[in-house]
Amino acid sequence: MMKLFLITALTMMAFAFNSILNRMALDGGHIDPSSFAAVRIVAGVIALGLMLAIRGEKLPLWGKSRILGALSLAAYMIGFSLAYDSLDAGLGALILFGVVQVALFIYGAIRGETPTQRELIGASIAFIGLLIALWPSEESVATIRSTALMVIAGLGWAAYTLAGRGSQNSLASTTANFLFAMPLLLLLLIGQTLNFSVTGFALAVLAGAITSGMGYALWYWVLPQIGPSTAAVVQLSVPIIAIVAGAVLLGEVISLTVIVAAGFVVGGIGLAVTKRSVQVGRT
Repeated sequence: MMKLFLITALTMMAFAFNSILNRMALDGGHIDPSSFAAVRIVAGVIALGLMLAIRGEKLPLWGKSRILGALSLAAYMIGFSLAYDSLDAGLGALILFGVVQVALFIYGAIRGETPTQRELIGASIAFIGLLIALWPSEESVATIRSTALMVIAGLGWAAYTLAGRGSQNSLASTTANFLFAMPLLLLLLIGQTLNFSVTGFALAVLAGAITSGMGYALWYWVLPQIGPSTAAVVQLSVPIIAIVAGAVLLGEVISLTVIVAAGFVVGGIGLAVTKRSVQVGRT
């Protein structure tokens, strides 16, 4: 149990620092968004492939949910990297994981899972929080575009999470998903004016190999053991970690809007899923 807790906590830290590293690279002008996304996915493929080779495991090129996993990963990475061209790390993480949880809630409802009154109230509160975070107020067109891209990233991550619930080998599945998603991200480089420094390249490699590659492999290992409700709860920590880390490491201002939106999103989703998690634990 302690091992699961520690690995889950480490995974959430990795998710949060994806936002920090991406924003640090772009806001500092160290690299352009397309190059960051491309270097990130290539570094992830290399790191995961080496780990798979060291363990002497085969790469399962085809498997259950492979196409969904690769396409959703590509959508997430493309939207995520391009969005941080203007979004703060904390706000981006809040939008990302708010969209993820609302999307998973809607998916469950479509699948025939009848929501309880508590779940409906919680989801409504979280949705209000998302509207607060997404509502434009003096933002430029670029910021609105970045917000839309982060929504796409959130939908991609929700689909990627669903694809990983039945994974039998987290490292192998993650490696295959990265490999299949790589050509889609490399297409971003076509016709682009590329600009990156050693610092930007290093940050992208770190994000790809460590916080993405290893982080996602750990997430696919954790998912089958904690269930969807608990997975929803623990991911609520990511925006909070990113908001605090963004303020400390990047000097980002924690505005009243972000605080209120975070309160609604985290509180609403927490209300919606915690009771169900307790009930599952008692059966």
